[in-house]
Amino acid sequence: MRVVQLATFVAPTSGGLRTALEQWRRGYAAAGHEAVLVAPGPGPRSSVEGWTGPAAGAGEDVGTVVLVPAPRVPGRSGYRLLWRRAPVRRVLEELAPDRLEVSDRSVLRWAGAWAAAAGVPSVVVSHESLDGLAGRRWPGGEDGPAARWRRAAVDRANAATAAAHDRVVATTAFAAAEMERVGARVDRVPLGVDLVTFAAPCAEDRAAARGREGAEGAVRLVHCGRLSPEKEPRRSVEALRVLRSRGVDATLDVLGDGPCRPALERAARDLPVRFHGFVADRGALARRLGAADVALATGPLETFGLAALEALACGTPVVAAGAGALPEVVGDAGVAVDQDGAAFADGVLELLARPPRARRAAARRRAETFGWAASSAGMLAVHEAARSRAG
Repeated sequence: MRVVQLATFVAPTSGGLRTALEQWRRGYAAAGHEAVLVAPGPGPRSSVEGWTGPAAGAGEDVGTVVLVPAPRVPGRSGYRLLWRRAPVRRVLEELAPDRLEVSDRSVLRWAGAWAAAAGVPSVVVSHESLDGLAGRRWPGGEDGPAARWRRAAVDRANAATAAAHDRVVATTAFAAAEMERVGARVDRVPLGVDLVTFAAPCAEDRAAARGREGAEGAVRLVHCGRLSPEKEPRRSVEALRVLRSRGVDATLDVLGDGPCRPALERAARDLPVRFHGFVADRGALARRLGAADVALATGPLETFGLAALEALACGTPVVAAGAGALPEVVGDAGVAVDQDGAAFADGVLELLARPPRARRAAARRRAETFGWAASSAGMLAVHEAARSRAG
């Protein structure tokens, strides 16, 4: 079976979505199937290459990637948008997939209709919360005319997405809820974590890592993720400021990049914050996550939260935004809090009150309930069960 993955918000420096697509391709290949990713690229012509990336080891190929020329999204996003249908359609026709896996509910929704016409079963994966994104773009509270209009618009879009594909996949109950609200049947397939790369370091390794950066005695916090408005990374800086105002000797490492970085650097100029940018080396990322005492996961719209799970795998407990899917993923290995800096600071202190060995062991145990092999098998089961409407 040839599975063609189609995604637009994936780039060489993107995080969770790219990792998920790579790990699924590896799982498909291990099960004897062929997998190809079709994604945006710089052009001027479509190109075929093997990417190495976050899911791969040093120099390890993670499968065939077809890059279709696409324009950059304005700003510092680093993304390109597959808005031109003709070149994508030509690539799909050349690849002749047995199954189409679409990881986008905006500019690529048309691909479901293409698949139906071609007799190819299609699966759409719900990686984002349209409810949450619409609420940020068109605020107006949870009730009243604006909220009702917003929900109706989201429901129309989600109903059209579900109707355009044979199966709908969501990674959490939170991600599934808005699709189930319009009557869509949703298959739930959680993501996984690389439990080998992301491993809890021993106490000696943690002490050595902290000593090299002069943070032996400080409470070390880490924020890992894209620095974009919807993920509200400012909450991590606010939490650090609150903790220090309470007399807590704390530092913050920020792992990731994005359009919010300049504003965050200005807000943190009087605080012990280190901005590391996007960390491509997964081993280096794991070492930084494992050296921290607490990870901060501030995104209230996360439909899974892979960075938080990777922190847990490294034995680092998580203070998570109480909204979204993060509480489902983190479970009792962390705490879920309201969306303000003081609440995140309180969450840090709550976790620090737990015995260090117990809180790190609980984090690792929670991560071990998620695996990429099970995630890939879940996706393959959905693909096997899919039947084209035109078949």
